[in-house]
Amino acid sequence: MAAYYIVSGVWPLAHMRSFEAVTGPKADKWLVKTVGALALANGVALAFGARRDAIALETIVLAACSATAFAAIDLVYVSRGTIRPVYLADAAVELALAAAIIAGD
Repeated sequence: MAAYYIVSGVWPLAHMRSFEAVTGPKADKWLVKTVGALALANGVALAFGARRDAIALETIVLAACSATAFAAIDLVYVSRGTIRPVYLADAAVELALAAAIIAGD
């Protein structure tokens, strides 16, 4: 999960043109970069949290809440036609990650 957030967070920061080619044009690039930076921060925090012998409850909660929040945003805004359906793939990954966390995997 950490790697997924690190990669998805770095992508718009490192190469906005390819990010927009896949996800569609963005009016507020600063906002896309802000979300990317936050996804990156979550990924780094999760990576450090996963290194412990016993994963702390805070790390589990961050992982579950992040996955649920990203999936919810994807689903709501695809259904409204605000963002492209490609975000449904992200929602599927996020929901799978949330299910794995809840299952304790």
